[in-house]
Amino acid sequence: MTTDDAYREDTMATIAFIGLGNMGAPMMRNLLKAGHRVYAYDLSAAAMDAAAAAGAHRADSPAAAAAEAEVVVTMLPAGQHVRAVYTGEGGVIAAARPGSLFIDSSTVDVASARAVAEAAAAAGHAMVDAPVSGGVGGAEAATLTFMVGGPAAAFERAQPILQAMGKAIIHAGGPGNGQAAKVCNNMILGISMIGVCEAFALAEKLGLDAQTLFDISSKASGQCWSLTSYCPVPGPVPTSPANRDYAPGFAAAMMLKDLKLAVEAGQSVNAPLPMGSEAAQLYALFCANGHAGLDFSGIVTMLRGQG
Repeated sequence: MTTDDAYREDTMATIAFIGLGNMGAPMMRNLLKAGHRVYAYDLSAAAMDAAAAAGAHRADSPAAAAAEAEVVVTMLPAGQHVRAVYTGEGGVIAAARPGSLFIDSSTVDVASARAVAEAAAAAGHAMVDAPVSGGVGGAEAATLTFMVGGPAAAFERAQPILQAMGKAIIHAGGPGNGQAAKVCNNMILGISMIGVCEAFALAEKLGLDAQTLFDISSKASGQCWSLTSYCPVPGPVPTSPANRDYAPGFAAAMMLKDLKLAVEAGQSVNAPLPMGSEAAQLYALFCANGHAGLDFSGIVTMLRGQG
């Protein structure tokens, strides 16, 4: 065995991965690619088959997965699912080995993140909330950004695991602060995308070519990520979903979920969010009109009066 091989064995972990959806499955595969041993669980039989084909070990339940591991990673739909998996009957906290590390990469409400972290700490486990930015493409390429909330010692333990799945791992502060960072970031994104979409819709009505507007605004004060990386009209940014009939990198339904979480968080601390609230209402209308599965940049079609 070479020195590099010995180091690799020393740094590999046994990980339970719970939640193998569009984001969780590629994240789990990247842990396998990094050499970690993974026990996988999902309600979907197809997802479990795919995980096994990729090299993961099947687990019969979240508790069974946690019992085999020193690290538990979860990627679940909402706060109630996170609470149930960790603190419900037969949950992960009760089943895990003493001193386990929990990493929850779901996007959930801050209150749920803090409640589960408190329960984990009371049972002697370390936990971080580590929601992600980067979408399915980032999950597949292992280029996600992780916004991590939790004690400094837990963050240090989580870093090597997160580095196998992302390129930027940022400590946001104490428990729940990862979720706080995520909802604030995505509120900025949702609001800015609507602004960019409105500008292109207006330019079209005024007879201004979309490429010309892009060439000007991308170099002027209107420059933002929603414009230069994810332009909502076909042409200027060839890799944007606008060039694939708005097949989602980040679905409108997911943007609506995050905006609702931001609005709920604002209400809980009495922070007025006039633009965030309006953005949530616009995405709710877009989704209600049958477009929840389109990319969130597809809201330009509604603002153009096309749907």
